[in-house]
Amino acid sequence: MPAYSKSRFFRAGSLWLCLSAVSAFLVFLPVLALALQAAQGSDGLWSHLLATTLPVAFIDTLILLTGVGIIVAIVGTSAAWLVTAYDFRGRKILEWALLLPLAVPTYIIAYAYLDILHPIGPVQSALRALLGFASPRDFRLPDIRSMTGCILLLGFVLYPYVYIPTRAMFLTQSSSLIDAARTLGVTRNAIFWRVALPMARPAIAVGISLALMETLNDIGAAEFLGIRTLTVSIYTTWVTRSDLPGAAQIALALLLIVVCLVSLERWARRKQRFSSSAKRSQQFTPHKVSATRGGIFFLLGLTPILLGFVFPAIYLATEAWKRIRFAGISPRLYDEIINTVILASVATIVTLTIGLIVAYAIRLRPGNASQWFFRFSTMGYAAPGTVIAIGVLIITGAADRFISQIAMSWFNMSVSLFLLGSGAALIYAYLVRFLAISAGSIDAGFNRIPVTYDQASRTLGETATGTFRHIHLPLSKTALSAAALLVFVDCVKELPATLLLRSLNIETLATHLYGEAARGTYEEASIAALAIVVIGILPVIVLSRVGRRL
Repeated sequence: MPAYSKSRFFRAGSLWLCLSAVSAFLVFLPVLALALQAAQGSDGLWSHLLATTLPVAFIDTLILLTGVGIIVAIVGTSAAWLVTAYDFRGRKILEWALLLPLAVPTYIIAYAYLDILHPIGPVQSALRALLGFASPRDFRLPDIRSMTGCILLLGFVLYPYVYIPTRAMFLTQSSSLIDAARTLGVTRNAIFWRVALPMARPAIAVGISLALMETLNDIGAAEFLGIRTLTVSIYTTWVTRSDLPGAAQIALALLLIVVCLVSLERWARRKQRFSSSAKRSQQFTPHKVSATRGGIFFLLGLTPILLGFVFPAIYLATEAWKRIRFAGISPRLYDEIINTVILASVATIVTLTIGLIVAYAIRLRPGNASQWFFRFSTMGYAAPGTVIAIGVLIITGAADRFISQIAMSWFNMSVSLFLLGSGAALIYAYLVRFLAISAGSIDAGFNRIPVTYDQASRTLGETATGTFRHIHLPLSKTALSAAALLVFVDCVKELPATLLLRSLNIETLATHLYGEAARGTYEEASIAALAIVVIGILPVIVLSRVGRRL
């Protein structure tokens, strides 16, 4: 290859690496700003938080995480083994239907069940009529607004985070191991405990950690159900008390819990090494069961689907239809849909662009530097939305003050809230939060392209950017489409960051739902909630198609 071509290629690679470094800095900046703001808190603030807010919030958060972790581990692992190890009528339906709760954000499940299980709601009213009681004073179920209710609701929505990787692990386990265990006289139930479950522990651990991070990110469900978690405390400290240093300090405590969760998950798997050759080993073959047992298994698999998706979806559809028949669709809802689509679309384009830069830098200049830049760029997904929002708020607030001073001194004009008022701060928060999805999906797509294509392009004198434009982009359309879909849907569903950073005159579907549910006017928000659920089904369809190919 000519020397000038090699030199041009190296310089272009250095440029992409520098852009990747800038992307990593943009993601890390909110965390740095958060730490600096917390360090500048007023005297005695931290001791006040330790004496009042943090103990209750910390204990409630730990109890919630423990309960949700147990529920998702049991439900997700059991469902994965059920549809993998046994062959019964309806199994293929359960395989993809068990993914449906992913379409329902946690705050919507709480919103729906608060009305469904209300003392004068449809469930308790029907039970009283059936048992012969006249009023809620005579008979009522335990209040759903409790720690137990929050654990159960979040558990039955978040279990797919365990179900997906655990089922994939069960499917790729060599059937020769199962056959060997059966030859040694091990029963089928014992095979699960002694062979399949130990091998699936890494997948279960990863799924639980993801579910717990989503639990930490939740703000709507916990607040609706009366649970004062650290996330809720951050929101109330900033919005209600206008105490930014206090909110920053609580956010740091929450970030510390996230770091501990990730470290604990990796420590639990430190000595575990599993390998399986999917090409050489025979695929796991499910065991055919009788019609009676098959019916029982189908009902067991159907239970989390009913609780986590079907019942809330039916409720939302019914309430939305009642609202439309009574008063039609509010013109305000159209504005909220437009706002939601515009913000999510712009954030998706920006996030995909930065994700392409970070992923291509690894492709172009593999090494420690690009790897570390990639890791820092994707760290935002582990941080809850409230933590990211507080950090972005500090940065954009300082930037707005600087822009206002420049505009006043240079042009003698007042410019206030340029970033916060235009929605740029919210898009920045979306970028930090979901860049991991974009960069990870695109990097996986790039890994499917043989390195020989890059070498051939360089031999023909093509630049690094030209290789990216003519080879990698066309061959990564599927990965780009999947990443765009996932980022768009997550932006639509994101509540904490949207609540904290949206402009005062902008409402989205998520914030409209939150406001109506907080006021107790559930019927007003049913259409918005149903729209979010319908949008959330899109990645579930993609996941189910991937599962069928697997």
